[in-house]
Parts: sequence; structure tokens; C-alpha cells
Amino acid sequence: MVGANKGIQIAAKAFAYIVLIIVVLCMLVPYLWMLSSSLKLNKDVFTFPMQWIPELPRWSNYQEIWTRIPLGTFIYNTAKLSIIVTALQILTSSFAAYAFSKLNFTGKKTLFLGYIATIAIPWQAYMVPQFIMMRSMGLNNTHLAIILLQAFSAFGVFLMRQFYQSIPDELCEAARIDGLSEYGIWARIMLPLSKPALSTLTIFTFVSTWNDFLGPMIYLTKTELKTIQIGLRMFISQYSAEYGLIMAASVVSIIPVLVVFLGLQKYFVQGVASSGIKG
Repeated sequence: MVGANKGIQIAAKAFAYIVLIIVVLCMLVPYLWMLSSSLKLNKDVFTFPMQWIPELPRWSNYQEIWTRIPLGTFIYNTAKLSIIVTALQILTSSFAAYAFSKLNFTGKKTLFLGYIATIAIPWQAYMVPQFIMMRSMGLNNTHLAIILLQAFSAFGVFLMRQFYQSIPDELCEAARIDGLSEYGIWARIMLPLSKPALSTLTIFTFVSTWNDFLGPMIYLTKTELKTIQIGLRMFISQYSAEYGLIMAASVVSIIPVLVVFLGLQKYFVQGVASSGIKG
């Protein structure tokens, strides 16, 4: 009987691993296809049956993308916006989360619920009023418009607040008795203890800002201000699209995202799990 149960457990574990491997392969196939297509001519990208490893890899695609469009400028603009927005969201979200989790003031719960409720409103519902507001302020066609609009995140506040809730209040009380200000408590106690949550928020914010298409598309019309996601459209003309160059530029564009994720991934799972410990 014991042997039968052990056999069932082994079979169940093997089945689970097989399912996970299949899921991983399904997720990796689009990226492998993109990498393979980046080394092909346009006419070979959609050939069937597909040739995963080109007989004559066209490495010149990776040279041509830098001369056909100002790719370096686009990457710089995207990195600039992503880094600034990520830094501001970490700052504003951690500040607000500390107030909502460790301070007592009138209307705290109502204000928090009202702020978090904005997550349910899609951006497309209020992007036109935002554009009109930015234009009236003279910020249209500037990076500052995107930075100001994305510097605050209700999701970031929720994530950080949930993590701060898991930190004992006694630590803050002891620090206050020792004469530490609220800013000191935030900087010396809360931030060092919240590296998993900060890493998780950094990944989410950086990736979403780096991949943002609609925001820069609305606010940025000058070529020298555009981001990489808009720049990829320059390989699409009225009658055709240069898919080999598009895929090569796409491969280059995901490298910074991979670097950020791989650098912070050891905190990622821990941050996601610990953010939901306490309500």
C-alpha cells in the first residue's frame, strides 16, 4: 500500500513537471521565433515550414537597425523615462504606503480605498482629459508630461502598504521613543526591510514604462523625443513592413528589461508573496 502511494506521488510529480515544461516552452516559442526572424530576410520570416536556424544568418540586420532609424536616441529616451518614472514611483509609493500603514489620521481608510479604487478605472477612460490638461500647461511634446502622469501609482501604494503591514509596529514605536522622526523611520527602518517589495515594484514599473506605447504615441511627435516602441513603427511603410529589422530591433529592446529582471529576480517571488501577508 505504501509503495502504491509512493508510486502515485512520483507519477503526479512527473506529470506536474511535464505540464510546467510544456507551459514554459509555449511561453518561450514567441521569443525564439523573434530571435530566429531577426536573422532572416523579410521573405523568409513567414515561410512554412519554419526554419528555426537560418542557413545563412543575416547578421547585418543588427547593423542596419542603427542606421535606418535613430535607434540609439530612442533607447536613450526610453531608458531616461523608465529610470525617472521608476525612481519617482518608488519614492511616492513608499511614502504614501508608510502613511497609510503606520500613521493614524482622520479619513485614512476612506482615502486609501478611494485611491486604490482608481486601479479599476482604465487609463483609456481619462486619457483625453489628461491630454487636454497637459496641453493647457504647455507640456505637450515633452518628456515631462509622461513623467508627471506616471510618477504616482495606486498599485505601487497598495503593494508597498501590504508589505509594510507585515512589519511590526513595535519597531516604529521604539524608533519614535529614541527620537527618530517619521522620515527617519521611513528611511532607516522601512526601506531597508522592504527590499523585496521595492524590487517587485521596480520590475513592474520599469517594464510597463519601457513597453508603454500609447502614452508616448499621444504626447511625443518629435523624432528626437520618441521612445523605442514608437521607433519600431518606422520600419513599417505604407505598403510593406521590414520584419527582419523589426525583430532585430525588438531583440535589442528587450535586453534592458532582461537585465533589470535578472538582477532583481531573487527578490521578486519573495516580494509578491510577502505583500499579501496582512490585509
